[in-house]
Amino acid sequence: MKLTTRCRRLVMPSVITVFSLVLPWSLVNSQSAKPAAGGQLARQLINQPAAPAATTGQYRNVFREAGYSQDAIDKKLAKAYYDVFEGPNRVYFETGDSMAYLSDIKNNDARSEGLSYGMMVAVQLDKRDVFDRVWRWSKKNLQHQSGPREGYFAWSINPITLKKNSEGSASDGELFFITALLFASNRWGNDGSVHYYHEARRILDAMWKKDGTARVHNVLNTEHKQISFVPEGDGYNWTDPSYHLPAFYEAWALYAKDGHEQFYRDCADTSRVFLHRACHPVTGLNSDYTEFSGEPHPTRWMPPGFRYDSWRVPMNIAMDYSWFGKDRNWQLDYARRFRAFLRSKGLDSYDDQFNLDGSKPEFILQAGPVKKLRHSIGLVSTAATTALIGDKKESADFLNAIWNAKLEPYEDGYFDPYFDGLMYLFSLMHLSGNYRMISPRTNP
Repeated sequence: MKLTTRCRRLVMPSVITVFSLVLPWSLVNSQSAKPAAGGQLARQLINQPAAPAATTGQYRNVFREAGYSQDAIDKKLAKAYYDVFEGPNRVYFETGDSMAYLSDIKNNDARSEGLSYGMMVAVQLDKRDVFDRVWRWSKKNLQHQSGPREGYFAWSINPITLKKNSEGSASDGELFFITALLFASNRWGNDGSVHYYHEARRILDAMWKKDGTARVHNVLNTEHKQISFVPEGDGYNWTDPSYHLPAFYEAWALYAKDGHEQFYRDCADTSRVFLHRACHPVTGLNSDYTEFSGEPHPTRWMPPGFRYDSWRVPMNIAMDYSWFGKDRNWQLDYARRFRAFLRSKGLDSYDDQFNLDGSKPEFILQAGPVKKLRHSIGLVSTAATTALIGDKKESADFLNAIWNAKLEPYEDGYFDPYFDGLMYLFSLMHLSGNYRMISPRTNP
């Protein structure tokens, strides 16, 4: 078993050492409960469109609403893309004449996470060559072509030696690969060198054939209708809240056309209810890992807490609010609680790791070679996306914080253009209306 310095994945989980954690937890008891009806109260409280963006095709440009010029917005987004994909500190590297990869430089690897994120950026920003290059590299070097894992991706590889650090998968990689490929099929069609729809279906069809042979399962736990931490061994029996993207399941239900449409819609609804359970009722914080009930899941390598994976949760909730709006009342309350908590810690100084009650953790998860709490641009970025949930008066300070942030080394010299950089780029895309559900043959 190999764990990275961020300790974010366990490929073949073993027996878990149990830590106790007592929290003032508010749980929804029914696993199949439906989320509270959303929309009416939200529209009464804030100036929001009556129909969700995925229906209308109208995605908010929150920066523009706040008074920033369109020219300045376009330049800021272009600069962020340049920094991550093209500049001297880029994490995107072309190899040969038709392939490319993204690397988590601080951990000296390429991950299904970052590769699939890169493809999502490319399809959203209409960069087909980049998309195709990353897909070809991922398919050649990470995707299993036979055996029990056929169709799945090794989650970590040395991009220079091409030696896999693990053969197993991290479920969020498959989630993003499938969604990005479906969007690419819708945006560009399938008459080029890559048949995007067939590639998406290959992963999905392979996923549905997994029956536990060799301890390999469906990416989605079919009993709980929730995404697994990893689709192998005991990791199939718990989850990571940052993998819960109900908006993506809605897209699968619309575009995968594989006969599992209702299951995907059920997964979307279940994820919404799950997030009610997983997010602390006061702070809004969630643990990196949880049980399917939402209760924190301790591992033998770290106790529960809000850490790097957790940063993505507010962004995922904001996306679902914007795209589908099926749980707006709770999402509005969540965003207000989460922003209030961060403000209470100092808007310009809050740390990037917490106990779920908001206190400072004794255990600090290191990033690469660094073990230190800091005010990270990655969390500043994802927190800012909650500006999609509310009006400019409620979230202007978070919007201004990300507008003024810079993707550059911290005062102590630490720099993470990979995770910080991708969270920053995703945030600017969301807040400028450039992260959308791409429908067939539309030009978002």
